[in-house]
Amino acid sequence: MKQYSSFDEIDRDLKYLRLKSQINLEEMKLGVTRSKETMNETFSPMNLIANTVGAIVKKAFVLKVVDKIIGIKTVKNEKY
Repeated sequence: MKQYSSFDEIDRDLKYLRLKSQINLEEMKLGVTRSKETMNETFSPMNLIANTVGAIVKKAFVLKVVDKIIGIKTVKNEKY
């Protein structure tokens, strides 16, 4: 525990702690604001549609490449 020899030292440390607390509060507000902005960008309708279409196209491409490499043929239902 720190021992103080004057009220000026106490006042200086209290001022420092108040400023540090204000800085931490502002950093937290900034972090929340950035998180909200990121969520708004990530979960916008256009991004959701683009990500879904992109995933479908990617999966179709991968399946096509795997089919070419391995040579798996799709099973067709034939009626007799």
